[in-house]
Amino acid sequence: MAVDIKNLNHKQLNELISKAQLRQEDIRKESVGKLREKIHALVKAEGFTLEDIFGRGKATRKSGGTVPPKYRNPADPAQTWSGRGKRPHWFNNALKAGKKEKDLLI
Repeated sequence: MAVDIKNLNHKQLNELISKAQLRQEDIRKESVGKLREKIHALVKAEGFTLEDIFGRGKATRKSGGTVPPKYRNPADPAQTWSGRGKRPHWFNNALKAGKKEKDLLI
């Protein structure tokens, strides 16, 4: 099926490109499906599951956990800092006043 693209106008050419891209995506999806089936069959033939081989999908990162405070503001004991992230102003001010990090440890 040879298409003479020299005789196509702008609209026809865009339509051809669009159809070709859709067909290309269909072929890709078919290939991926066939490959997926082959992988499933191979894994099953070896006596494993996909989870055994590839794990349980995307690795999830634990978040939302709180870290216990490591430093306390001597001027206001309610102010604490875990030592992670940006230093609080009270911590920087204490260091400028001559305190050492170990002096602020809880």
